[in-house]
Amino acid sequence: MADAAVELVLRSTRVITPEGTRAASVAVAGGKITAVLAHGAEVPAGARLEDFGDDVLLPGLVDTHVHVNDPGRTEWEGFWTATRAAAAGGITTLLDMPLNSLPPTTTTDNLRVKQEVARAKAHVDVGFWGGALPDNVKDLRPLHDAGVFGFKCFLSPSGVEEFPELDQEQLAASLAEVAGFGGLMIVHAEDPHHLDAAPVVPGPKYADFLASRPRDAENTAIGNLIAQARRLDARVHVLHLSSSDALPLIAAAKAEGVRITVESCPHYLTLTAEEVPDGASEFKCCPPIREAANQDLLWDALADGTIDCIVSDHSPSTADLKTRDFSTAWGGISSLQLGLPAIWTEARRRGRTLEDVVRWMSAAPAELAGLSRKGAIEAGRDADFAVLAPEETFTVDPAHLHHRNQVTAYAGKTLHGVVKSTWLRGTQIADHGTPTGPTGLLLERQN
Repeated sequence: MADAAVELVLRSTRVITPEGTRAASVAVAGGKITAVLAHGAEVPAGARLEDFGDDVLLPGLVDTHVHVNDPGRTEWEGFWTATRAAAAGGITTLLDMPLNSLPPTTTTDNLRVKQEVARAKAHVDVGFWGGALPDNVKDLRPLHDAGVFGFKCFLSPSGVEEFPELDQEQLAASLAEVAGFGGLMIVHAEDPHHLDAAPVVPGPKYADFLASRPRDAENTAIGNLIAQARRLDARVHVLHLSSSDALPLIAAAKAEGVRITVESCPHYLTLTAEEVPDGASEFKCCPPIREAANQDLLWDALADGTIDCIVSDHSPSTADLKTRDFSTAWGGISSLQLGLPAIWTEARRRGRTLEDVVRWMSAAPAELAGLSRKGAIEAGRDADFAVLAPEETFTVDPAHLHHRNQVTAYAGKTLHGVVKSTWLRGTQIADHGTPTGPTGLLLERQN
């Protein structure tokens, strides 16, 4: 380690690299990883050594599905609070969803508004998705040229009136436009006709809510999306997959060469319908948390690559919107700070490794978004890290969460994996759950 430019060396007996887990020393200069060397490599004069012992050094997580709601609904969340929660949870990069903020990110002017709001508040690196609406096809290319990472659309009502859904004809028009410049469409895939036909029973019973969001709504929407992507040779991504019934469709499409990727979320992979108490709308999300047998198949799909990545879909609200009536309560799970320990707790129970978790929660989301400098501990990447004590446990206390409203479906759960520190481009941004000052940058698409 003779490079005189090295400023920092991070050392651990367990460093997760693309080649596997090994004892190593990671050299950092100018915010970049310059080398991954032997554990006992000499530390250059003037470089600072951080030795984490047996705690695991893993690449900072990349969360490509976060609703920050800033500006406009900042009583729900904001860039300051959301990025603090991200830093405390080992996330070093997040991409903000285009809706629930006012204005939504559906024009270049609106994008600039959001960027200016975020610039001084970001504790982690932040990028932005654009939105595809029925009337903004003309805005998609300018947004792409302005650096958004892709475009989100809904195929059923979004829950906010300023972000209407696309019908199949509108989806085709937007998808053709995006495919024309090589962009990515990310899709909330629930079919509105199946939702309209499902029974809606007001009240506190989770079983009634689950019946109102049937698997067929997801299955049909995903089937239609595959057909459109195949016809247009478009690149599409299925958001927050919940229904395991759609997995054979997706696997067949991938095998055929359709350019489709898929995510799921911690709540679908760690929580089950059987455990949701009546009236506990902190568990409400759309599509919904389904049964344990369904969850088992989602884990199988992660293992075989049908599902590509795990991201939070952090979609918070004020506590008063989480009423006991599942039919009217806001649908969204707040989990930004807890995704890594939640997934690791379930992964270890199922015999999966931290290398798997890193692939699902760091490498694959970075690849999805084209973030070539993120997602791995190797020379040339940004020096973004999380330090995890995987054998330690903690019990979730909402008062210790940094997102704006301390509502979470994980309250009281004991989880494995304590994030000891988080590092962004070689600077420590969280220490034992306490974030430091904002040091994040605003990111634009790199290709």
